Formats: sequence, C-alpha cells, structure tokens
Amino acid sequence: MRSILFDSPLSRVGYLYATAVGIIWGSIWSTGRVERRGGLIIFRGMPKWAFGRGGSCVGGCYLTNQNVSDDVLEHEAIHKRQWQRYGMVFPLLYLIAGRNPLKNRWEIEAGLEKGGYLR
Repeated sequence: MRSILFDSPLSRVGYLYATAVGIIWGSIWSTGRVERRGGLIIFRGMPKWAFGRGGSCVGGCYLTNQNVSDDVLEHEAIHKRQWQRYGMVFPLLYLIAGRNPLKNRWEIEAGLEKGGYLR
C-alpha cells in the first residue's frame, strides 16, 4: 500500500494537482512579485487571510506576503518535497499532526529554526 501512495505516480499526480491549485490561488490573490526560486513558485503580496502563518506551501507553490528569506525558502522547499512524496494525502497527515509547529512532525522535519518557529 505504501508504494502505491508514497513516492509513486499517484502521489505525483496529487502534487501536480496541488501545485495547479497553488498557481491558481496565487495568481488570483498575489499583488507582489511572482518568482521561481529554489524550485518553488513564490507568490508575494498575498492577503494575510489567503495563507497560513507566515506563508503556506501548496504543492510547488509558496504563498506569502513578504516572508521570503533564504532560510524560510529552504524550509518551504522541504514542504514541497513532502508534497511530492505524499501527494494529496499530505494535507490530511499535516492536519493530524496538529497546529502546534513545535510538535508537528512535518514542521520539525522541515526545520523549526529555518521556518522561524525558534529563535
């Protein structure tokens, strides 16, 4: 079952679907510069209600207002890889892990310090 869901053609389709959703959402709401950096499509100038915390990774897209430091983008690139590995199962896994980033295994894996959760 694991090989069907994770790092599989099925998870790849889920990742591509999520990326398409991110591109559409970012294209609608972004008022800032859109750029490609570190393998991510970055949509700046998003209204604060259009993403979570300092920014959200949806597939290969990073949606934010202006939170685009090198450390944050490195953190978000790991979330992109998580999307690639788990596809559309990833949002459910993330939800189950909880909103507290200090206990959320996906945030811990992506790096709490680089994600701005630790000083």
